[in-house]
Amino acid sequence: MKDTAYNQINPLIRLKETELLSNSQYEQLLNAKNTKELKEILKNTIYGTYMTDDFADQFEYIYSKEKGRLYEWLYEMAPEPEIIAIYTSRATFHNLKVLTKAELTGENLDHLFIEDGRYSIETLKSAIRTRISTELPETLMNAVLEVLDYFQESSTLQAIDIIYDRNFLTFQRQLAESIGVKDIVAEVTAFIDLTNISTMARGIIQGQHENFLSTVLSSSGNISKETFLEYTEQPLTVFTDFVLNTIYGGLLIPIVSTETKELDLIAFEKIKDDYLTSLYDKAKIMAFGPLPLLAFLNAKEVEWKNLRLILVSKRSNFPIDVVRERMRITDGI
Repeated sequence: MKDTAYNQINPLIRLKETELLSNSQYEQLLNAKNTKELKEILKNTIYGTYMTDDFADQFEYIYSKEKGRLYEWLYEMAPEPEIIAIYTSRATFHNLKVLTKAELTGENLDHLFIEDGRYSIETLKSAIRTRISTELPETLMNAVLEVLDYFQESSTLQAIDIIYDRNFLTFQRQLAESIGVKDIVAEVTAFIDLTNISTMARGIIQGQHENFLSTVLSSSGNISKETFLEYTEQPLTVFTDFVLNTIYGGLLIPIVSTETKELDLIAFEKIKDDYLTSLYDKAKIMAFGPLPLLAFLNAKEVEWKNLRLILVSKRSNFPIDVVRERMRITDGI
C-alpha cells in the first residue's frame, strides 16, 4: 500500500502523541508520596476518567479498557489492519492462552481477558470450544488447533504458553512481511532475535534439554534456531560470548557481569524495550507511511509499562532512583 494512504491518520496520530505522559508528568509521578497523590496527578491526563478511589487496585482493568478503546479506534481509522495487529496480537495471544487454559481446566479466567480491539471474548471462547471460526485468521486458528491437539497427548499446562508464544512470534514475522516495510521487518526481527536470546539464556540456566528448547525457540528471526541449539549444553558464559559477537553485542555489553561474564536477564528486558523504541526514532520526522502509527503504539506500550512500575513502586516503597533506573525510555526520559 502506498505511503500516501496514511495521509489522513498520521495527523491524528500526531495529536494522540500530545496525550502521552510528558517528562514533567513522569517526574511528578515518581515523586508522588503515595497512590493518592498519583491519582491527583493522573486526573489531568488521558487516564483522568478512570481515577476512582480504588484505581490502584483496578489498574489492570484500566489498562485493558484504555488499550481496547485505543485499538478499536485505530482499527477503524488505519488503512491496513495488519499494522495494528502487530501490537494487538500480543493481547490476542495472551487471551488465547488464558481462555484455552480455562476451557481445558474448567476454571473461569474471564477476569484475565485483555481488550485487543478486534476479537471479543465470546469469539475466542467459541473458536477454542468448537475448533472452528469464521472470524479468526488461519494462522491464529492453526495455533489454537496445535495447542488443543498437543493437549490430547499431554496434560502439561506449560505447553499452552510455549506453543502460543512460538506461534505469536511466527505471526509477528508474517504480519511484518505482508506489510512489506523494511523498517517494520527490522523491528519485528530484532524483537524475535532478542526474545530468542532471552529464552535461550533462561533455558541454559534451567538446564533445559534440546527438545524443549527447539520447541520454545522461534525460527522467524535472523539468527537461526539451529545456531541457538548449538549452545544447549554449554555454560551461560559460552553463550554470552556468542551473543556478544552478534549484531546485538554492543547493545548487551553493559548488562554482562564483569565477575561471572553472564547476562543480567533482569536488566535484559529494559535493554530490549529501549532498543526497540530506538528503532522508531526516524518516525518523529516522517509525515507519510505507517511508521508514525507504529511508533505511537510502541510509545503507549512503554507508557503502560512505566505506569505499572510506578504504581507497584508506591505500594512497595521502592527508592525513586531504583524505579527511574528500571523505567523504559520515552521521548521525555
